[in-house]
Formats: sequence, structure tokens, C-alpha cells
Amino acid sequence: MASLSQRLWKAGNTAAVWVYRRTGGKVGGKARGGSPVLLLTVAGRTSGVSHTVPVAYIHRDGAYYLAATAGGQPREPQWIRNLRAASTATIQVGSERTPVSVEVLGGAAREAGWHDFVTTYPSFAPYEAKSGRRIAIAKLTPTR
Repeated sequence: MASLSQRLWKAGNTAAVWVYRRTGGKVGGKARGGSPVLLLTVAGRTSGVSHTVPVAYIHRDGAYYLAATAGGQPREPQWIRNLRAASTATIQVGSERTPVSVEVLGGAAREAGWHDFVTTYPSFAPYEAKSGRRIAIAKLTPTR
């Protein structure tokens, strides 16, 4: 059974997704610190059921980069685990939904992606030390 904090987090995400969709991202389209937010929809790795979550991103060279910080929590967010098992997902930026191919970065590409996050949004910098894990970086490339 999910803990109270997990249930509250899930309820907050559900509300944030609802508001984002109803306003085309005008409300909920920015996180604290000014980073833009998109909606990520990806199939669950075991259930196959689609899940949608708001995630901060960086847009570079036509691709969207996501950092799986979970606010510095020790456990990775479920969405990055689901992306590792998926080859495709859907994002919504503002009111536009776009299918994307998925790549969870490793090696030098991961390091460069993390460097971009902490350079662009310094508030992300403490998350790796706070979490005690390497923050995973996903690259989402539009397929159309």
C-alpha cells in the first residue's frame, strides 16, 4: 500500500496534469526556479497503462531533455523507469501533443545533459548529492 506522502504526491500530480491540460500549459507550464514544464505520457513498464506526469525540461537542438531528479529523493521517479522500458512516449508542451522517441543517456552524453541542467537551472545542482544517486537524463526526440 502506498504511503500517505506517495498518495499526496500522486494526487498533486493528477491535479497539475488536469490544470496544465485545461489551460494549455498557461498554468503549470513553469516550475519553481523558472524551468519550463511539459507533460510526459509513457506506458507503465509492467502494466502497459499510460501515465502522465509534469516534468521540467530543457529544449536543445530539436530534442527535449528531462532530468529524473525526483526533487532529490533517493529513489528515481517511476517515469524514468518506464522510459527505460519504452521506445516511444508522448509529450505535451503548451497545448501541442507530440510523439517522441526515447533515449536514456549514458556516458559522456549523460554528463553533458546533466551539465546543461545545472548550468541552465542552478537549483538542480544539489539534487544529485542530496539523492545519493546519479540523476538519469532522458532525451526525447519528436518523431514527426
